[in-house]
Amino acid sequence: MKINGANHTNFNPYKNHIQKQTDVSKEVNQKDQLQISSQAKQLQGNEKPSGERAAYVQEIKNAVQSGDYKVNHEKTASKMIAFWNKHQ
Repeated sequence: MKINGANHTNFNPYKNHIQKQTDVSKEVNQKDQLQISSQAKQLQGNEKPSGERAAYVQEIKNAVQSGDYKVNHEKTASKMIAFWNKHQ
């Protein structure tokens, strides 16, 4: 009785199992990558704040640091309600 006949010279019952292990190890060794296109980089560069906006932000920062910044609760609540109503 021959186990390996003429048609089964390359027969390996564990071949599929070994291949699956190899595929899994390749997946584990892959690392996530992030690539930003040149167009996206250009758009990011174009979003520099205006001098007016920068002054406004600095004014708020100074008020927060000095403790003089006051929150208008009614205005904040109405803007939150308007936002959620628009996005429902």
